[in-house]
Amino acid sequence: QVQLVESGGGLVQPGGSLRLSCAASGRTLSTYGMGWFRQAPGKEREFVARISWNGALTYYVDSVKGRFTISRDNAKNTIYLRMNTLTPEDTAVYYCATERGIYGLGSNRRDDYDYWGQGTQVTVSS
Repeated sequence: QVQLVESGGGLVQPGGSLRLSCAASGRTLSTYGMGWFRQAPGKEREFVARISWNGALTYYVDSVKGRFTISRDNAKNTIYLRMNTLTPEDTAVYYCATERGIYGLGSNRRDDYDYWGQGTQVTVSS
């Protein structure tokens, strides 16, 4: 049974930072592309960032480029999303997901992922 558990969300003021973590069990993440998505109230779940199986390639949605950084620590079977200069528009539930198939580059498409975490709430407000 594959489980992904996100943590690190919370309430932060505009301009602040958070680091989200996604720890896996039941699957060795080191051979899988991974992604972060988010879903704001009343909106569809959207792609945020992805990272290839070996960490060599990353990609971000335009709205977070230069502010968010996705990374992975395969020894800890964990990926991270460092979020800086947060704005109220970043408020959402953040989900990590693991890509179908091994040695993937990550994907922007939700259907390319087979396991998802339960999500962690990020609220940016003064």
